[in-house]
Amino acid sequence: MTGTGNERARKTAEGLAYSSGFGNEHSSEAVTGALPVGRNSPQRAPLGLYAEQLSGSAFTEPRAHNRRTWLYRVRPSAAHPAFTRVDNGALRGAPFTETEPDPNRLRWNPLPVPEAPTDFLAGLWTLGGNGDATQRTGMAIHLYHANTSMDRRVFSDADGELLIVPEHGGLLIRTELGLLRAEPGHVALIPRGVRFRVELLDATARGYVCENYGQPFQLPDLGPIGANGLANARDFLAPTAAYEDEEGSYEVVNKFCGNLWKATYDHSPLDVVAWHGNHVPYVYDLRRFNVIGSISYDHPDPSIFTVLTSPSDTPGLAGVDFVVFAPRWLVGEDTFRPPYFHRNVMSEYMGLVEGAYDAKAEGFVPGGGSLHNMMSAHGPDRETFDRASAAELKPQKIDDGLAFMFETRWPVTLTGQAAGADHLQSGYDGVWQGLERHFRP
Repeated sequence: MTGTGNERARKTAEGLAYSSGFGNEHSSEAVTGALPVGRNSPQRAPLGLYAEQLSGSAFTEPRAHNRRTWLYRVRPSAAHPAFTRVDNGALRGAPFTETEPDPNRLRWNPLPVPEAPTDFLAGLWTLGGNGDATQRTGMAIHLYHANTSMDRRVFSDADGELLIVPEHGGLLIRTELGLLRAEPGHVALIPRGVRFRVELLDATARGYVCENYGQPFQLPDLGPIGANGLANARDFLAPTAAYEDEEGSYEVVNKFCGNLWKATYDHSPLDVVAWHGNHVPYVYDLRRFNVIGSISYDHPDPSIFTVLTSPSDTPGLAGVDFVVFAPRWLVGEDTFRPPYFHRNVMSEYMGLVEGAYDAKAEGFVPGGGSLHNMMSAHGPDRETFDRASAAELKPQKIDDGLAFMFETRWPVTLTGQAAGADHLQSGYDGVWQGLERHFRP
């Protein structure tokens, strides 16, 4: 994308209007009178539009979990030619069978900048995952790198919802329901089946994507925390209606059961003039996360940093959690303040948006990531341990880093490209070497 194109996208992204609240019944119209009143599917929809329901859940799921949005569009989604299979590129889907599940601790440097023109879709690169997309269980971990915008090209994912975590470069995400601006430090959530395209606000862009095949992400229950804290519902921003009434050739790519399928439309499918419902995209600023922590002693379990959770059939055991280590104060007395040494029934993929992670003094850089599969022993490296063990325990502000985790109940099996990647670090185990024996009976 040219500099002029970046500027045009950035100008469009400035001052976007949003509707706030996670899980709300939002409604929006780009043209006054486009939303019908008192019914969803009148005999003739207003302004000559077509009424269409997009269901993100089964009709009969409990009301609290039911996801659907009514769309009022220029042309119905059904008006398209047949889809045909296209090459998946570096994108993969579950089940993941290219390698054996690996108990070793692994860490990667950032994806290299692409040399050829590469948009968001072409720049998706799958690290691994678990479950089965055809059974709507599990998750996948992708990274993306891009140097051009999607031009007359639209993507949708029938397999799951996409949680996009920008690390470098801003994104303008044009969805069927409106526009989102996502900069580093934000996350954007695109529900299952919602069509969108990504334009770059800067010359290049890079980040992470969690593809959630299971139950849609929701805010975690707060339990004894009470009514407030963690991610506040009002800080999630849904788009307002914005439509394209454009004819001409558009490439529409659909991810279905792990593979990519393409159809060429004679119009833009982002032609929704009005809508109402709760199956909607969101953007959220991670710096608004209300961190809960200890004000006495000990390091709390990292579950207190959960932003979003996809529940499973076992209460408290998530298919996938999205966890953020946002700026916070550490004040624990007689406490080893970095994250403790740990073995966990959950599998953890960690990424870094900016700065440094307080448990790893070296080697873990923005755009990189680490994988600690279930029961893999991990924790602070030697340098961090030595420093934290001798530190003066005065109040300390952690404000120079923004890290996150995709945490899942099943082991993450790597793709072949991730297992053999040039940017896979060798010798990661070495960060724990030199932790000396201090036992003195």
